Amino acid sequence: MRRWPYTFLVIVSALIGLTAVVLSQQLGVPLRDPEGFLGPAYVRLPALAFLFFALGIIPQSIRRSGIKHAHHAVVEILREDWSWSRVVNIMTGLVGFYICYVSYRNIKSYLPLIRENVLFDHDMLQLDHFLMFGNNPAPILHQLLGTSVTAELLATAYVSYLPLIPVTLGLVLTWSRNASLGAWYATALGLNWVLGAASYYILPTLGPAFFQPSMFADLPDSSVSSLQNALFQNGAAFKADPTGSDIYGIAGFASLHVSVVVTACVFFSRTGQRLAVRVAGYIFLLMTVLATVYFGWHYLADDFAGAFIGWLAVSLGAWATGNRGRRRRRGVDENAAAESDEDDDSDDDADEADDSVGSVAAG
Repeated sequence: MRRWPYTFLVIVSALIGLTAVVLSQQLGVPLRDPEGFLGPAYVRLPALAFLFFALGIIPQSIRRSGIKHAHHAVVEILREDWSWSRVVNIMTGLVGFYICYVSYRNIKSYLPLIRENVLFDHDMLQLDHFLMFGNNPAPILHQLLGTSVTAELLATAYVSYLPLIPVTLGLVLTWSRNASLGAWYATALGLNWVLGAASYYILPTLGPAFFQPSMFADLPDSSVSSLQNALFQNGAAFKADPTGSDIYGIAGFASLHVSVVVTACVFFSRTGQRLAVRVAGYIFLLMTVLATVYFGWHYLADDFAGAFIGWLAVSLGAWATGNRGRRRRRGVDENAAAESDEDDDSDDDADEADDSVGSVAAG
């Protein structure tokens, strides 16, 4: 399976895709492609890949030959660094991620049809009270952090998650010469969607903002409140007509925002990315965790479960792609070339020799 590091992602994406198709047929609800940042996923993912490809090639070509002759350098760089197998690996990572994400969104949408009237929000609220010594955590954060500037900052951080995930995936896939690293990150992100969908069915919840909205009535209008209103309206429309154009998107346990950001932080740490990248990742994780509780998206247990899913996804992805136990230093090659290509082509060995995500851009 590790001979080609994308094998596991292909298997996982095929299984969750098949599951979504089967559920769609049994429930009589059509599959939908959820739109997001820069349009549908099948548009934004290739667009982001091309963007990072250009950002990696163009500066390097200008440094090599100057602006006037950059186009000649582009051809040389393509010949030296970009084999067909590398392009196939990048496309496999994007398509695998896309299938896992779209299947996850559809399986999540079927939740009220399959687990109808089964909710554990009351139990989760009681657990929050126990953990916070008889208090709700959200009002405590409102008092400590305020409800003006902090609300805007946390709202911005929470919503920025939507474009940041495909951006980081495009960056890792296109800027790293090591195919196993791209496969590792794409597999870990795909596993987040699979494990997250399973958690929704194990413990269905709405989340504090939808189960007890009075706790959040004093918060100012923000991008988060607009998103919550849209989710509520789409959820009501889906329940009224599951065969319509709306998709259901309300689920609390576990927090996929936390799980995916934990995945990114752990992956960047284990692959030895620059200190600034790792610090920025953990700062963003802290803001994400605070936002999930502050705005009532999740209970405390949801965030703990999300953190576990994120760590587990990275660990399983490392095992599946041959990166288990590796703690890399920047600029140090650990047999990356031998494990990165399906066909073991000698031209590709040189391409895959650098573990740094920024290796292509750095030239």
